[in-house]
Amino acid sequence: MRLIVARCEVSYAGRLSTVLGEAVRLLMVKADGTFMVWADGGGAVKPLNWMVPPTVIEEDRDAAGALERLIVRKQRSEEQLEIAIAEVLSDVEHELDSLQALEKEGVERELQELLAGAPQWCGEGLRLVWREWPTDIGPVDLMCRDGEDEWIAVEIKRIATIDAVEQLARYLERIRLDPAMGSCRGVLAAQVIKPQARVLAASRGIECVEVDPLILRGEREPELRLFAA
Repeated sequence: MRLIVARCEVSYAGRLSTVLGEAVRLLMVKADGTFMVWADGGGAVKPLNWMVPPTVIEEDRDAAGALERLIVRKQRSEEQLEIAIAEVLSDVEHELDSLQALEKEGVERELQELLAGAPQWCGEGLRLVWREWPTDIGPVDLMCRDGEDEWIAVEIKRIATIDAVEQLARYLERIRLDPAMGSCRGVLAAQVIKPQARVLAASRGIECVEVDPLILRGEREPELRLFAA
C-alpha cells in the first residue's frame, strides 16, 4: 500500500463534477488499484473521494522529479480523479498482512515458472541456464545467457519497487565477483514496475520488463504495434 500525505486540490469528473479546495490530505493507493482520499477530523468513517479497481493511475512530475499531479481513471469509464499536488509531506509504501504476502509469493512463483519456460519475454534471445541461482546473500530467480553468450540475472516480482532494484543490484554485485561473470547484466521483470523503480534501475544499468501472466499462459494475445516506416 502506498500512503501519500500532501497539500493538494482534488477534482472529480464523472456522473457529476466536484472540487475539494487545497488542503493537507492522505492519498491511499492499495495494491489492487483502489484509490482513496482521506481527511482528518469530523469522525468520518469513509474517504472524501474514492475509486475502486480496475483503475489506471498516472503520475506527472516536474523537471526535478517531484510529484505534481496524480490522475486516477476508471477503466472503461469516463470517471476521473485529478489531484493537483502543491507539496508532498510524506510518500511511503508498506506491505500489509501475511495473507497479502502469501498471495504475492504465489503470483511471483507462477511468474517465475512461466518465464523459466519462455525467458525470451525478459529479453530477445535469452535462454535459461538455471532457476534459483545461488549467491551468498540469496538466490537469483533466473540466470540466463543472451545471443552473445553473456550472463543475464533476472529478478521477478509481482510489483517492482525501489527495494526490488536494490535487491537485484546486490545480487549483481556478488555475481560479478566471479571474473567469468564480471559483465553479468540485470533484468527486473514484473507485472507492474513503479516509476521510481524504473528511474533507479536505469541509473544502475538494470533493464525493466513488464510481463502479463495472461499472455504468458496463452490466455490473451499480445497487443500488435504498428511502426511508421
